[in-house]
Amino acid sequence: MNKKQVRALWDTVINDDCIKAMNEMEEKSVDLIFADPPYNLQLGEALLRPDNSNVSGVYEEWDSFESMEAYDEYTKAWMSAARRLLKDDGALWVIGSYHNIFRVGRILQDMGFWILNDIIWNKVNPMPNFKGTRFTNAHETLIWASKSQNSKYTFNYEAMKALNEDTQMRSDWHIPLCTGKERLKDDNGGKLHSTQKPEALLYRVIMSSTKVGDVILDPFFGTGTTGVIAKKLGRHFIGIEKDAGYVEAAVERIAAVRSVKNKVCLEYSCKKKLPRVPFGNVVERGLLEPGDILYDASRKHCAVVRSDGTLKSENAEGSIHQVGAAAENAPACNGWLYWYYENADKELVCIDALRAVLRAEAENL
Repeated sequence: MNKKQVRALWDTVINDDCIKAMNEMEEKSVDLIFADPPYNLQLGEALLRPDNSNVSGVYEEWDSFESMEAYDEYTKAWMSAARRLLKDDGALWVIGSYHNIFRVGRILQDMGFWILNDIIWNKVNPMPNFKGTRFTNAHETLIWASKSQNSKYTFNYEAMKALNEDTQMRSDWHIPLCTGKERLKDDNGGKLHSTQKPEALLYRVIMSSTKVGDVILDPFFGTGTTGVIAKKLGRHFIGIEKDAGYVEAAVERIAAVRSVKNKVCLEYSCKKKLPRVPFGNVVERGLLEPGDILYDASRKHCAVVRSDGTLKSENAEGSIHQVGAAAENAPACNGWLYWYYENADKELVCIDALRAVLRAEAENL
């Protein structure tokens, strides 16, 4: 399958075995993979509540494996196929529970993936442990890994910080289980898919680690949560799902999602990485002269500018940062924001304004 054929798969769902389908696609053709594979829950007899009513668990054939070895071989097979499709600077997310995530983690490390974070999805409304024989299982684990240690993976740090009210996004995510109108139901009013993931969870995954226009592969597409969020956020998706009933539900669900027409809405916070400017450049360009005096904002401390771009005060000499730290008896100091010079009107002006001049010139070259 060539690039044109792969592009034709964008925003579609393939009704097929994921390993077979992935092996037919062109290598290095997707930016991100989100995998929600079978957990191999190893459930035996039916779970009962104290009133003897049945607990809705995962008993489907797709979650059953003859042994741990069989599960490991299956994991290696789908992960190898997925890795081949991932671009060199791409990344993988995989979610699981204590039943499988540790085995999955070892396998992905053995394949050369580089783990960036493990995320704890703390379910704020977990199913209780009805037998009272263990702790209530209230979380699942997501592993976020780049294709290699040297991959230049995407991480929208500022966007995630903004999403979290201007506080760094932590690795514990408090998100409820998929319930209410979001939960797809079958003809009998029961859960259509036993492990449908909440849209809020995929929102964070996709928002944090992709760019607008990126292609996301979900080899265990289920009822299409990945596709729903990808469409909402202006990303492309390729879904692979073996169960025709799930495919039908996913296609209908995604079709009901309205694409964002105003692309400005898809922009997100991202601090531009500004070019480094040594203070010596300010001196050699004549914006300050050797012998000029710099002051702190209160004029309590001062230092003289030297010809090599260093400063000398009464008790220290060195860079603008070192001399500023010495003046405040502090372990560190941002000299660009600490030091001021006098303009023609004897007003103090922060030397960072001079750095901004040189950066603006560099952008216009």
